[in-house]
Amino acid sequence: MANPRQECILTLIREQDVTTQEQLKALLEAEGFSVTQATISRDIRQLQLRKEPSPKGGQRYCRPTVGNAQRLMSHTVKKIDCAMNTVVILCHVGTAQAACATLDALSLPMVVGTIAGDDTIFVMTRSEQNAKELAAYLQTHIWGSSC
Repeated sequence: MANPRQECILTLIREQDVTTQEQLKALLEAEGFSVTQATISRDIRQLQLRKEPSPKGGQRYCRPTVGNAQRLMSHTVKKIDCAMNTVVILCHVGTAQAACATLDALSLPMVVGTIAGDDTIFVMTRSEQNAKELAAYLQTHIWGSSC
């Protein structure tokens, strides 16, 4: 871990729903850290924090893991399909960008890059075989859909 402040951020987002940078700033100040908006933004980027749906409604900060991806994707993905070396993921309207950011944060080696719209994600892989492997991985470990 880079520093005690970032350790505190990870503890805070694990223990409660942190929904905004302003809320995170206030929580850090309550813990004795003096921070600016720029510091918060930099920490969020360095920790690769993402937002996921909160059980209470809205979005909350989280650190992407396969478990987080499973929770997010189980609510967002409608269908997974393959075409050559591309995996196409159809999502509920308005959820593709969050789902794509979560997928990117997993840093899967077979993924070359991703593009997300409002309800569709294109995942480029290195080969047709990689696309099939990725779709199988997503089916087994993340979404429970099939390709």
